[in-house]
Amino acid sequence: MTVNSVKTPEPRVYDIVAISFVALLILSNIAATKLIGLHIGPALLVFDGGAVLFPLTYILGDVLAEVYGFARARRAILAGFAFSILAALTFLIVGAAPAGPGYENQDAFNAVLGFVPRIVAASVLGYLAGQLLNSWVLVRIKAKWGERHLWARLIGSTLVGEFADTLIFCTVAFYGVITGAEFLNYLFVGYVYKVAVEVILLPVTYRVIGWIKRIESYEESHV
Repeated sequence: MTVNSVKTPEPRVYDIVAISFVALLILSNIAATKLIGLHIGPALLVFDGGAVLFPLTYILGDVLAEVYGFARARRAILAGFAFSILAALTFLIVGAAPAGPGYENQDAFNAVLGFVPRIVAASVLGYLAGQLLNSWVLVRIKAKWGERHLWARLIGSTLVGEFADTLIFCTVAFYGVITGAEFLNYLFVGYVYKVAVEVILLPVTYRVIGWIKRIESYEESHV
């Protein structure tokens, strides 16, 4: 007897997207130990080095949620959380270990990577709140509007997720290191920059989502 059924395929490139997502998060955490002050005319823009790559994690988060759904997106988010903590613990242990003969960069190592645990604490708190909100908002908008208005899902989820992430991260990572007007500058510039990058790269995100959806597509089979 022939019965119609649909096979649930194994995702073909989910692992690549998820690994890229986690790698970008860890690199951003390390780069975020440096504060950057960029003068544009009379204005001073304050942001951290993590801003170079971190917006890409939200783009990949959008891809994960849009293509694979909230459950698989959450799996990648939790993997990033676990490996960020592992990286912080590794830097703490290595920094605390005695320097070997001829190694003269112990203070420099601790000055840079010794700050990573605070950055990671800020990152994982902001990251969990921001990425989970980002994925949840995207999936909720998709459930209401279907496949239409992809731009609204991407921008709407970014506005909510990046706000939560930036507020938590900036406060935990650098409040007390910088305060007052400089801190507000850092907070505002970080949020606007991250959202702007994702809006500018929206056409790229569209293409990546469309490409991955085609790769992951499958046909109904009969058994």
